[in-house]
Amino acid sequence: MSAPQSPTRVLIVDDHPMVAEGICALLETFDDIDVVGTLTNGEEAVEHAQSLSPDVILLDLNMPKMGGLTATEILLEQRPDTRVLILTMHDSSEYISAALDYGAVGYVLKDVPTEDLKEAIDTVMAGKTYLCSGAQRAIEPKTQDGRAQLTEREQTVLLELAQGKSNKDVAQDLDISVRTVETHRKNIKCKLGISSTAGLTRYAMEHGVLQGSGRF
Repeated sequence: MSAPQSPTRVLIVDDHPMVAEGICALLETFDDIDVVGTLTNGEEAVEHAQSLSPDVILLDLNMPKMGGLTATEILLEQRPDTRVLILTMHDSSEYISAALDYGAVGYVLKDVPTEDLKEAIDTVMAGKTYLCSGAQRAIEPKTQDGRAQLTEREQTVLLELAQGKSNKDVAQDLDISVRTVETHRKNIKCKLGISSTAGLTRYAMEHGVLQGSGRF
């Protein structure tokens, strides 16, 4: 019988006490997370990381004394096995790319649901990189008209939807769940700036999608 897994030790670093306390309260509802402290800037994080020994550091970007990027670099020099997860309101591709370049393994916007933040922590603890959906959209390559490019799967779903098929029909055709189709539909609308199914059909017709000659 294997020993029970220790809770993930999380350190929260944010210069807004109410924000830090709110995140702490949310994370403490999970039995497998142990919040080991809340600090107000990168300098404090560097000073106390060794003694607090966090597995994951939730780190804001813009803070007094020392910002998140500099802190990330120093923290990872001190504790290379620690996962730095940026938690911020900034959704520009420049911030996201810089954070990853400095060694962060995740980027989460502060408006995500609690479940997404928990998923982010679990993902980076599993040795993977996590980008919330807003961060993913921000760094996706854009088409000439400024719209984000569709993935290959989204292109297939758009073609199916443009043919007038229901979510259930698309799910059956592509052997995926209806919920997955709904997620693809939502992402397609967001990327193309289209709010209705009729708009998707019109876009598909205007861009040659139904004839198989379109560029997404």
